[in-house]
Amino acid sequence: MVKKEEVVKVLKILHKYHKGLSMLGTMSKSRNSYKMLISTILSARARDVVTLPVSKELFKKYPNVKSLANAKQRDVEKIIKRIGFYKNKAKNIIGAARAVQNKYKGKVPRDEKELRKLPGVGQKVAACMLVYAFGKPAIPVDTHVFRVSNRLGWVKTKTPEKTQGALEKLVPKRYWMIVNEVLVLHGQTICLPRPKCTKCPVNKYCKKVGVKK
Repeated sequence: MVKKEEVVKVLKILHKYHKGLSMLGTMSKSRNSYKMLISTILSARARDVVTLPVSKELFKKYPNVKSLANAKQRDVEKIIKRIGFYKNKAKNIIGAARAVQNKYKGKVPRDEKELRKLPGVGQKVAACMLVYAFGKPAIPVDTHVFRVSNRLGWVKTKTPEKTQGALEKLVPKRYWMIVNEVLVLHGQTICLPRPKCTKCPVNKYCKKVGVKK
């Protein structure tokens, strides 16, 4: 089993290595929690190259919670139709906006339990909101975090959902905030499905689980 000390060492190395690409730290201060909530719901099983321009267009018409809460689903569908599962997502983001407007006085809840009561908000979206919108410790797990953490040998899991729980047990809580960003950046640039192991700054610590030699 991997020791916590080694995990921390790897995180520190990767954090320093990818520091130039980091947005963590400025994000929680500058991000509009309403816009982040909606963007994160839309991003599920969608690429950033599609999600970002669609979100920008959506917020031009619906710049705040109240405006989206009063939107007609067919109007929202027209704007986000380039995103997969757009009908279901349109329903969810309107539902989430209405819940925030009516149950939380127009303010996105800062508690994981309350966040997960919102339509379209599951484990990953709630964790993303805690870290990137509110600066609270959590470990959001996407395909990159799932792949990299398993490849490193930190966890042995079958799903992103189980990966989050396993990582929370392994990683000291004071480092939870950087796990998602560090592993996502590493998964996007070095630890790809076909990894660039010779360029990896933590190569000597990696168990290379599933990597074909």
